[in-house]
Amino acid sequence: MQTRVRSMRVGYLVNQYPKVSHSFIRREIVGIEACGIEVKRFSIRSCQGELVDPMDLAEFEKTTILFTMPPWRVLVMVLQTLLSAPLLSLRLIFFASRLGWCSNGGLLKHWAYFLEACVVRRWCSHHGIDHLHAHFGTNSASIALLCHRLGGPSYSFTVHGPEEFDRAPNLYLSEKILHASFVIAISSFGRSQLYRLCPHDQWSKIKVIRCGIDDLFLQQRPAPLTQSPRLVCVGRLCPEKGQLLLVEAMRELRDLGLECHLTFVGDGALRGEIEQLVADYQLGGMISITGWVGEEQVRAEILGSLALVLPSLAEGLPVVIMESLGLGRPVLSTYIAGIPELVEPGVNGWLIPAGTVGELTQALATLLKTDPCCLQNMGQAGQVAVAQKHNIYRETRALAALFRQSQMTDGQALAIDWMDWNGDRAPSLAHAHGPGLPQLPLFHLSGDPMLKTIRHPWKLLNNPTVAGESLDPGKLRPNFGAAVW
Repeated sequence: MQTRVRSMRVGYLVNQYPKVSHSFIRREIVGIEACGIEVKRFSIRSCQGELVDPMDLAEFEKTTILFTMPPWRVLVMVLQTLLSAPLLSLRLIFFASRLGWCSNGGLLKHWAYFLEACVVRRWCSHHGIDHLHAHFGTNSASIALLCHRLGGPSYSFTVHGPEEFDRAPNLYLSEKILHASFVIAISSFGRSQLYRLCPHDQWSKIKVIRCGIDDLFLQQRPAPLTQSPRLVCVGRLCPEKGQLLLVEAMRELRDLGLECHLTFVGDGALRGEIEQLVADYQLGGMISITGWVGEEQVRAEILGSLALVLPSLAEGLPVVIMESLGLGRPVLSTYIAGIPELVEPGVNGWLIPAGTVGELTQALATLLKTDPCCLQNMGQAGQVAVAQKHNIYRETRALAALFRQSQMTDGQALAIDWMDWNGDRAPSLAHAHGPGLPQLPLFHLSGDPMLKTIRHPWKLLNNPTVAGESLDPGKLRPNFGAAVW
């Protein structure tokens, strides 16, 4: 009788989670769990005060947050790590110090990272974490690296940009890539930037797994366009998003006699400056700011507009662009980072050079004068594009495959459990087993109903044999989605 072992358990580590602007991480976690992998949420800091979406509030209850722990408990966990492995801990303190000397963060910050890594290491041990995944290549990836070097689980991390690329030398990304099982870029542009930061022999570790949207956006039926000239800009109010340029362009539109209303959906450090500029230009009747809102209201604001406008100066690949296209609304944005990989001028939106108020104004005027039928067609083209490239269910299946692949080591066995389906001999799942290795769906095969074992499963495609018998390669195919052995 085949022994069943527990499902794989992955820890997600983020500096601040859940967070209003990080809905893409929440969707990714839900998708990973749907693949049969258990996920434990770890966060360094809390953003509870800004949460408004019920789904974010529910995620908050599932998240273990370091900075909400009593100091004495943190101290106990650090001492447990130091006493259980004193020499290793000492080496890691020197390692963290070396990283601190090489970065703007300095020694104190990296000693703090070491202490945080001790806590995360204890979390991973307590929860039986098989693999740790960090979002962003900043402090969360630093802590994952130190946790791994402390004897913790294997790790990986997702790089979004632009901050990681702007600060690459101070974030020692090459060191993080070296020790990681794999690294995720959210676009081809992001992958190209990571190629610049690590040796060629590390390039194979870098995979593109795109951020995605779920059925709330993917299943949207074509909705009629608003009859009002309404535009929406969704995102954190910060210099990188270029919202001040958009206020300037709105003033020029007014001076040209073009009427429209712009809604900023979001909040952030730049809100006060935006509100002051709106007042100075007397644009109060043309521009409004909602502050932070839940996902349902974001969806409603996009559907109530003609198009999304995002004149970003620095980006990765904004998820709100995927959301807008998924809802059938075209996008006006800039030729930077990964945006041109999704927004196609004249097909599902408009692209302009970043930082150009004149071209932004001209593009907005063109948008407002475009025939509604044309806007509707552009929106439908956007739905097709985003469904092909940013389906969260497909992307998380590929990521789950990478998580599982990270646990495969030479000598572990692959047990093939043949089953009948509706009375017929049909393809069934092969499961990997080994010390501490979770049940992994790996291959579909066809043949006699019996249990056999294959070692070195990654070599099967070259010379597949089962218990000394030849196996037709045509009957063997990986069940790892987009993953590559």
